[in-house]
Amino acid sequence: MGPSGSGKSTLLHILAGLDQPTSGWVEIAGSRLGELSDRRLTLLRRKQVGFIFQTYNLLPVLTAEENIVLPLKLAGTQPDETWLETLIDTVELGDRRSHRPSELSGGQQQRVAVARALISRPAVVFADEPTGNLDSASGREVLELRRAVDEFGQTIVMVTHDAGAAATADRQIFLADGLVVDEHRHLAVEEILDHLKTVR
Repeated sequence: MGPSGSGKSTLLHILAGLDQPTSGWVEIAGSRLGELSDRRLTLLRRKQVGFIFQTYNLLPVLTAEENIVLPLKLAGTQPDETWLETLIDTVELGDRRSHRPSELSGGQQQRVAVARALISRPAVVFADEPTGNLDSASGREVLELRRAVDEFGQTIVMVTHDAGAAATADRQIFLADGLVVDEHRHLAVEEILDHLKTVR
């Protein structure tokens, strides 16, 4: 968390291997990203990194289920049917799996995006403002997917302006002017809002 321009998106891009750090290193699943060739970095991201975008990035011609399994199709692999069913059940899309994005609500589209990020069982999922385009009710619906952490042992790194979203995290990191300025664990919404007033 942090004000606009504090470096949240830049940090997320560096952690995901989309940008190179000017110093230090990033390690995912035992591999230092800066030591990988472009091809190996692409393969590592495909297998070990999931993304959840504010704009969902769903393909409009594909059904919800087809969008979920798309990363596997692009990698030339088949989905584990048991895992696919577990994900669809977790995000409560069983009755919407054959619907295209235009036939889904914003919250349902974001749940498709969450399931798509998890389908390859990545080491880490990066979420960039995952509730930014949702009303508060839909946002809460998506944040209930904390189950991915609690039930599947998934690591999720989230950039958010939403104190309610941040309060679901185990750890809150605050940035200002490109630097980590504070870090806490298990803050409540009110504590986060109070803290943000001091981070400018």
